[in-house]
Amino acid sequence: MCSRYPSGTVRGISASLGAPLNPPALDPTKLEAFVDPLPVPPVARSNGVRLSPDGSSRKLPFYQIEMREVLSKVHRDLPPTRLWGFQGVVPGPTFETRKGDELLVEWVNRLPARHFLPIDHRLHGAERDKPEVRTVVHLHGGRTPPSSDGYPEDWYPPGKSATYFYPNRQDAATLWYHDHAMGINRLNIYAGLSGLFIIRDQVEDKLHLPRGRYEIPLVIFDRMLDAHGQLLYPVSGDPRAPWLADFFGNVMMVNGRVAPFLEVEPRKYRFRVLNGSNSRLYHLQLANGMPMMQIGSDQGLLASPAELQRLAIAPAERADLVVDFAGHQGERIVLKDDAVDVMQFRVSRVRVVDDSHLPHLLRSVPRIPEAGAVRTRTLTLNEYNDRTGQTILMLLNGTYWHQPITEKPRIDSTEIWNLVNLTDEVHPIHLHLVRFQVLDRRVFERFEYQRTGNLRYLGPVTPPEQNEMGWKDTVRAQPHAVTRIIARFEGYKGRYVWHCHNLEHEDNEMMRPYEVI
Repeated sequence: MCSRYPSGTVRGISASLGAPLNPPALDPTKLEAFVDPLPVPPVARSNGVRLSPDGSSRKLPFYQIEMREVLSKVHRDLPPTRLWGFQGVVPGPTFETRKGDELLVEWVNRLPARHFLPIDHRLHGAERDKPEVRTVVHLHGGRTPPSSDGYPEDWYPPGKSATYFYPNRQDAATLWYHDHAMGINRLNIYAGLSGLFIIRDQVEDKLHLPRGRYEIPLVIFDRMLDAHGQLLYPVSGDPRAPWLADFFGNVMMVNGRVAPFLEVEPRKYRFRVLNGSNSRLYHLQLANGMPMMQIGSDQGLLASPAELQRLAIAPAERADLVVDFAGHQGERIVLKDDAVDVMQFRVSRVRVVDDSHLPHLLRSVPRIPEAGAVRTRTLTLNEYNDRTGQTILMLLNGTYWHQPITEKPRIDSTEIWNLVNLTDEVHPIHLHLVRFQVLDRRVFERFEYQRTGNLRYLGPVTPPEQNEMGWKDTVRAQPHAVTRIIARFEGYKGRYVWHCHNLEHEDNEMMRPYEVI
């Protein structure tokens, strides 16, 4: 598999431009860190009201959100970078809503007709007979009707739009929205098409957590830039097959800025963290050894805070953190990913009164009893290589996207899914529609399983970490291990998908439809 790219030239052939090599990559060590303030995405504003799609006379808040090309300054010393953003910003505007408050969003494609990143036309859904630029928006973590879920084949070209209904009948949580177009999803998100969607409720209100200007989103992603500050997406050495199995950039961005800084007061802050990267799994820690208190995961609050020195967070996972800067007046504290600087906190010397709280108990998170599961499915994560050992394809359960649907859970039933990872890497597996709980993980002898189909375990069951004990929608399936999750399929009948949220994998067949019947 690919490793982190060093600075310098990225080898490969550009499929779209026919150039002999990719341009040289910008050396990030030449950029001074912590010179740009952290931008905070704007809050999405309603355009008025529209009638509910259920045929009643109810009027719902209506938002019209455009996907547009934009030039954005990602660092003080770089020229503006061409990006694609919702409402012209990267990340897109943050939706703020409450549990049960329904709303409508018209997602409008105002993008150019030509893509500026290299398309691999061999990939299913990205064939040459389709428009180069196609979009469809998925509310990641949303319990939505299938017609509003952003099915990967429901894409539309520039000049078209789709209006989706979001009922928001779920607990307070940090969700996010992003492009989900079949075959080019990795390119569209890399270009900038993502944003946060926050649901609140009364349970959260009563906790008196840090709020207002003390509650800040941190959308973290890696990118690669050329010498002119433009996005560079590396490709393979084969112009007919430019897809690469993983992407790891050498420039870290937070809220669309390279290694920014944030001025904070010596008090508690709440950070809504999203790993918005294509492939990179982060190991976040504060360089001075300060603890981070995780209070929530993908689908809302944990039962109680989990104290962390180091946060592992895979693509598409979210972590709701509280960090207390009290007692650190005048310090400059760096948030790092292993040895790489991500951003800096500058703690002021002002005297403040902190009226926020960090309760020991947050909300009830009852465990789903395994005895209530009506079915257990064993599903494999597969990788296929060519004769040179290069990865050419990844599948779920050895099955292609276009093959008949094999997972058909019944509405309001509970199932256990055993994710058998036969590969050498972590796969963040995401199920649309549902929230689930992680049961456990257990390492097995994969070569024996591949030969005989028998699971011979090599060690004891490993329970989930404390910060994985809440509700999830994305789980890290560890290599050579069975990761067990349990889910209740409630909300809506219809067709949804489950997939790896490593975007390069998802775009090359590591995604399958499932149907709630």
